[in-house]
Amino acid sequence: MNQSVTKPQRILIADDEPLYRNTTAELLGDEGYECVCVEDADDAFAVLQEHSFDLILSDLNMPGNLKLELLKQGRAKYSHIPVIVVTGVPSIPSAIESVRIGIADYLLKPVKFEELLTAVRRVLQQAPAPVKINATPADVPVLREKCPEIIGNSSAMNELLDVVDRVANSNTNVLITGESGTGKEVIASAIHHHSLRRQSAFQVIDCTAIPESLFESVLFGHIKGSFTGAVTDQAGLLRACDGGTAFLDELGELPASSQAKLLRVIQEQTFTPVGDNKSVTVDTRFISATNRDLQAEVNAGTFRQDLFFRLAIIHIELPPLRDRGDDVILLAEGFLQKLRPADSRINGFSDETIDCFRRYRWPGNVREMRNVIERAITLARGKTIHPVDLPAPIRNPAEERNVEMSELAEVSRDEALDSADRAYLTNLLEKHGGVIASAARQAGLSRQGMHKLLKRHGIDVNSFRKKGSETESI
Repeated sequence: MNQSVTKPQRILIADDEPLYRNTTAELLGDEGYECVCVEDADDAFAVLQEHSFDLILSDLNMPGNLKLELLKQGRAKYSHIPVIVVTGVPSIPSAIESVRIGIADYLLKPVKFEELLTAVRRVLQQAPAPVKINATPADVPVLREKCPEIIGNSSAMNELLDVVDRVANSNTNVLITGESGTGKEVIASAIHHHSLRRQSAFQVIDCTAIPESLFESVLFGHIKGSFTGAVTDQAGLLRACDGGTAFLDELGELPASSQAKLLRVIQEQTFTPVGDNKSVTVDTRFISATNRDLQAEVNAGTFRQDLFFRLAIIHIELPPLRDRGDDVILLAEGFLQKLRPADSRINGFSDETIDCFRRYRWPGNVREMRNVIERAITLARGKTIHPVDLPAPIRNPAEERNVEMSELAEVSRDEALDSADRAYLTNLLEKHGGVIASAARQAGLSRQGMHKLLKRHGIDVNSFRKKGSETESI
């Protein structure tokens, strides 16, 4: 009686390190995979012409692939075969190029076999999708239809749409940077909701809102009786997004001890709940965001280099609103449609208002734009929003800039941005009478995050509180 035999999946391992190559082949062979090993890109191409494979594991820094020849030509000719990059010499340019041409995953040596095996199984279970090597202007309408939450028609935003589309279908960790208010969480959410993980959770983890002493309990969970007040078992945030995406907001605010604990989870995809002796394994993609220069933090010794490399395999820098041209008008119109009540008579902006929007520098970026439009909808008396309905700095931006322009021209860009942030926070506190909760809500921050910003800029919240008024508990 004939019995059907399942054909083992075949993996091509291209790596010039004999020990790694042979050990990996042996371990994967023990898991039921059939492996073929080559030591350079030329041999890889020769084998690919003669045999079929289900997956390619490729090093970057090896003969014949120093300019990513195997990745580029291999993806162009054998687009049906997924590729996982495993490299000991990571670089942001190579990571970006790898994702651009459709690499399934990008792992860093030394990689634990369990991590590699998880990636191999995940990639082989996914149906391969055709990959386009270069995006063209004709692709932009399609990308825009896929990501309607990303508003803008500037070249910077069109490039961003292309990156989001390409990054979404990989499992590579992403770091999103940019000034406060540029929409980092929107981009992170777009990446998740257009990825293969979209059916699982997108878990926002505000790094400023977790006290250092509770970091393990909040992220990893705890069992009953593990500490005073632990009256029941509690699953942590990471278990909640197993199979999905963890969004680490304000990553630069993590203290050193928390950085070390997070690194282990990212490397091994395992953690141990507080008070437990059994580890938990998760399959989680990490997207992080910060308005800080993490490379400078690494150089200063305040942020771990190994954690930075693990999280910044793909680095997306969001442009400030002032550099996006007429996107500011598209955003204003978009927020007007979204925020106005159903029975509102307001149907647009006067030409003078649009001129104000174009002239203003928008130090608070998209977040400030939303707040301005919401305020204008409330104050407008007619069907059209006029300059009188806008805050004074937006009505007369030139008058405000002329006072400080000569001084700003003498300082660095970072100092100028700090000055703008300080002015924004000061105006915010004045508007809300020093009430942190209200100011933080308008700024889209947690109260702890607002306190940290105020401390960084040396702003005393008490000076904005009216005498005799009730103070907020902090």
